[in-house]
Amino acid sequence: MNTMIPAVTAEPVISEGYAATRKKKRAKIDWKQVGLATLLIAPNLLLLILFTYRPLIDNIRISFYNWNISSPNMTFVGLQNYISWFQAPETPQVVWNTVVFTFFAVAGSMVIGLLLAILLDQKLVGRAAVRSMVFAPYVIAGAAIGVAFQFVFDPRYGLIQYFLTLLNIPVPNFYQQSGWALFMITVTYIWKNVGYVFVIYLAALQGRRADLDEASEIDGTSPIRHFFRVVLPQMRGTTFFLLITVLLNSFQVFDIINAMTRGGPFTYGTTTMVFQVYTETFVNNRAGYGAAVATIMFVVVLIITVAQLKLQERLDK
Repeated sequence: MNTMIPAVTAEPVISEGYAATRKKKRAKIDWKQVGLATLLIAPNLLLLILFTYRPLIDNIRISFYNWNISSPNMTFVGLQNYISWFQAPETPQVVWNTVVFTFFAVAGSMVIGLLLAILLDQKLVGRAAVRSMVFAPYVIAGAAIGVAFQFVFDPRYGLIQYFLTLLNIPVPNFYQQSGWALFMITVTYIWKNVGYVFVIYLAALQGRRADLDEASEIDGTSPIRHFFRVVLPQMRGTTFFLLITVLLNSFQVFDIINAMTRGGPFTYGTTTMVFQVYTETFVNNRAGYGAAVATIMFVVVLIITVAQLKLQERLDK
């Protein structure tokens, strides 16, 4: 009678002492490296805590109080500042101004910056000087540019008025019509910040893969098809980066509006949320109300930024 003997699988035998030694090695921490990393990170982290995170938390705390900024006394009102903002008659106008300005400022900066980068990436005479001129406005103070563009858009003596008169086109009053006033500050903002987008896109164009360009050229791909199928996909990460940074910058624009229109005409003609924060806090002395508007704006920007990052992660997979 045959007896079936079960097969025995041989397994490597590792002594307990060897396993413990390996575990100790894995658990060993290089405290010198930790100390060095802490020493390098600490100054920046301290600055972030003092000038970013602490003011943010303090702003959220103040938003629950009724506080005249010139008085040391604060009265707790809970969510009343938020309720008042959502119920205020000027809120739809302020939100509309913010959305319209942000959309066209971001879209205009991205499109014009990309087109300039493509143009000045070509071998042209004097392109280095032109690149410098395109980028120069970005490093100029927004208030100075706002004052300069007041003369450009002046309905009687401005540069725009001069050219429109030559073409027999009626000259709009940029300072008395809300729509044209919003157009004016949007164009001014784009002119100032397009250099930033231009430089980032130019770096991305110069860093793209040459072998893909050569393969596209060998295949006889048309320039437009080559751009959309070969060049643009390589700049997807750059585009998402610019979308986030330009969006954040446009949300925070204050100096140009303050220099050119001070939120007018007609009180809220060009008032955005960030300008309303300034007006309520330092003009109307309602620091709690202004802090509530700033907190709402922070939440909106945070949601948009997280959504963009999630979208980028999904596209990268």
